[in-house]
Amino acid sequence: MSHYEHLFSPVKIGNVEIPNRIALMPMGVFSPRLMNPDGSYTKDGADYYIERAKGGTGLIITGLVPLPPGAGLPSIMNNLESYTENMKYLADGVHKYGSKVFIMISALSGRSGHPGDPAPSALPNVWDPRGVQREMTVEEIHDYVKWFGMGAKAAKDAGIDGVEIHAVHEGYLLDQFTISAFNKRTDEYGGSLENRLRFPIEIVQEIKKTCGKDFPVSLRYSVVSKTKAFNRGAVPGEEFEELGRTMEESRKVVKMLEEAGYDMLDCDNGTYDAWYWPHPPVYMPKALNLADVAEIKKEVSIPVICAGRFDDPELADTSIAEGKIDMMGMGRPLLADPDLGNKFKEGRLDDVRPCISCHFGCLSRIFQIDFKKMATKDISCALNPRCGMENHYNIEKTDAPIKVAVVGGGIAGMEAARVCALRGHEVDLYEKTDQLGGVFIPAAAFDFKDDDRKLIQWYRKQMVDTGVNVKLNTEFKPEDKAGYDKIFVCTGAKERKLDTPGFDAPNVRYAIDVLNNQNIVDQNVVIIGGGLTGCELAYDLARKNKKVTLVEQLPTIMNVEGLSAANYNCLADLMDYYKVDILKNSRVLKYEDGKAFVEITTYNQPNIKDRAIGQALQGVRRMVKPIEADTVIVSVGYNADQTLYNEIKDENVILLGDAQRPANLMAAIWDAFEACYKL
Repeated sequence: MSHYEHLFSPVKIGNVEIPNRIALMPMGVFSPRLMNPDGSYTKDGADYYIERAKGGTGLIITGLVPLPPGAGLPSIMNNLESYTENMKYLADGVHKYGSKVFIMISALSGRSGHPGDPAPSALPNVWDPRGVQREMTVEEIHDYVKWFGMGAKAAKDAGIDGVEIHAVHEGYLLDQFTISAFNKRTDEYGGSLENRLRFPIEIVQEIKKTCGKDFPVSLRYSVVSKTKAFNRGAVPGEEFEELGRTMEESRKVVKMLEEAGYDMLDCDNGTYDAWYWPHPPVYMPKALNLADVAEIKKEVSIPVICAGRFDDPELADTSIAEGKIDMMGMGRPLLADPDLGNKFKEGRLDDVRPCISCHFGCLSRIFQIDFKKMATKDISCALNPRCGMENHYNIEKTDAPIKVAVVGGGIAGMEAARVCALRGHEVDLYEKTDQLGGVFIPAAAFDFKDDDRKLIQWYRKQMVDTGVNVKLNTEFKPEDKAGYDKIFVCTGAKERKLDTPGFDAPNVRYAIDVLNNQNIVDQNVVIIGGGLTGCELAYDLARKNKKVTLVEQLPTIMNVEGLSAANYNCLADLMDYYKVDILKNSRVLKYEDGKAFVEITTYNQPNIKDRAIGQALQGVRRMVKPIEADTVIVSVGYNADQTLYNEIKDENVILLGDAQRPANLMAAIWDAFEACYKL
């Protein structure tokens, strides 16, 4: 019997019964290895979804499949016949496990995409506001409506259970049509709310005409836009005037959408201007959209899904029982752990590998280019290298077990030990301190990083479950080398120190010390280093009512490769909201008499049009500004610790994680996995 009675009860979407209330949320899967030119999924792409159905997810909603041909992306309209034939494998694979699958079909992005994409009106592009989108013609709208019907029919013919329309959601093209601030048209597709909803309403009507009234059509829907201006989102708790869709208007909209024929609403909040609402990073609250989704559930009788850092089965079960929502939507948690549904059902919550909302392997990765293949990268997960590689990264028992030493009990070390043990090797894990976790322990110390702490606990449990022999308070000596066939050195990295005058004062501290102790009581804090850790410290202390100044030597902050725009914008907006003073092109010259003396360099920075910003230019100027600093925190990165490796290196000694090169968690886990899964 299920631990969560309501979560694991069936639900109907139109005439299609879903076996439980867990839905995989749509996420971009359109790299060439996973998607064919006709918009269908390759075997690898389909198996990525089938793995989640096998893991107990009741409804699989695929990532967007483009409809418009010639957009530089795959398109169903390129070949309807091959699309239908290719998609039968996905439909059959999902159905094998009793789950159902909906295909998300898309009108694409409008002002949220490429500068040449059509939009409802001439609008500034999200990513480069200097660019203006062209207004979509009525003839193009009619073509899109027709394509939606044809695409849905091709999916139905393949045995797909339903479609989801992309999207009156997140500031995509259809959403822009429905929002008055984005839609300035004067024809039948602009003006009144009825006119602004005409495009998505004509789409569902066309699909019902083409596929039959019983074929389910869901709509990806943002309840409230959470947008205060172009390129400006509103952070949780902020008072602001809504530029986009308000709750008042949303109550009317959902009734009209249900009346038009939509069979389900798949809900969250936000736009591309407030991108951290539909793609919430670690700084956003858990289940952040639940209250808003529950409000519009009151207005409709069709099923409603709630998504957005919503990974608590107890909360989902209760919310379903109380009628607040009908289904629990999860995206990234099902990338980190495809067996989430089964683990929830069996009450094995300690075995769940948690999503830490970092976006490095998923949201950010799908927009990156693999320059070796000259193609977009596959969707995956920072914590789970098998995500998207289900046919390739299978850990199997070896016929030739060996004795392995892993030196260092950080995340890279534990991942190496876990995979080696699963392969059947005898593994000793050496950790010179009294606990496993390494530098990730202080990184997880912020109160908003509960999932990071859960990840440490998950890894510690994996050491027990896989039979790794953990040697705490034990330093690996060079003479220990002789007892092992393979040694993985995961000794991590050490904080970089600064020899700035005055930095020997007791109130000049380093990031790891501050994170471990969480004991900043002084009012005026200067943080040196505008990397991710420095910015997280600035946000954390500022929201605790400290006066924070962040000093960064470069002209920009958060210079982290692979950092998602959702994470960057969210943290930037939070620092702005909590009034962190950010000094770029700056460095601390000395610390003296309770003041940090900061040299600030200014340049001739152009205006938004790349032209002069004033009548007379000042060239390069440097000024020194004394800043009150009761505490100075230094956060300027790490140097790899290769001391042991240099003492014992040979062909059987492998350097992994930060000891190889200081990087992010994804690099540490993936490098360790790939080094060990075939050992």
